[in-house]
Amino acid sequence: DVQLQASGGGLAQAGGSLRLSCAASGFTFDDYAIGWFRQAPGKEREGVSCITSTDDSTYYSDSVKGRFTISIDNAKNTVYLQMNSLKPEDTAVYYCAADALDTHTWYEPGSEDVCKFDMTYWGKGTLVTVSS
Repeated sequence: DVQLQASGGGLAQAGGSLRLSCAASGFTFDDYAIGWFRQAPGKEREGVSCITSTDDSTYYSDSVKGRFTISIDNAKNTVYLQMNSLKPEDTAVYYCAADALDTHTWYEPGSEDVCKFDMTYWGKGTLVTVSS
């Protein structure tokens, strides 16, 4: 049974930190694109950060660049999103998602291309609330 389990959300004060985890079961992250997406009330879903497991290339949206770090632990089959210097506008439900790289004929690693993949697997969201 293929699953992505996101965890680590919660309440943080502005300027604080949280670390989200995305654990995969039923498959491994080998040759996958994995991303973190978020959706705030009344807003469209946004690709926050994505990583390709083949070369650890990373992409960050302008809204989080310099504050968030995505990483992958292949031994634990888990992707993390370290979120520092949190702002109230980071408040959203965060989702992790994954898609096999071999389904894509062309993309630029480390670019927004990866976060625009039509991701096959999605985890349930984890709520992040940042108070001012």
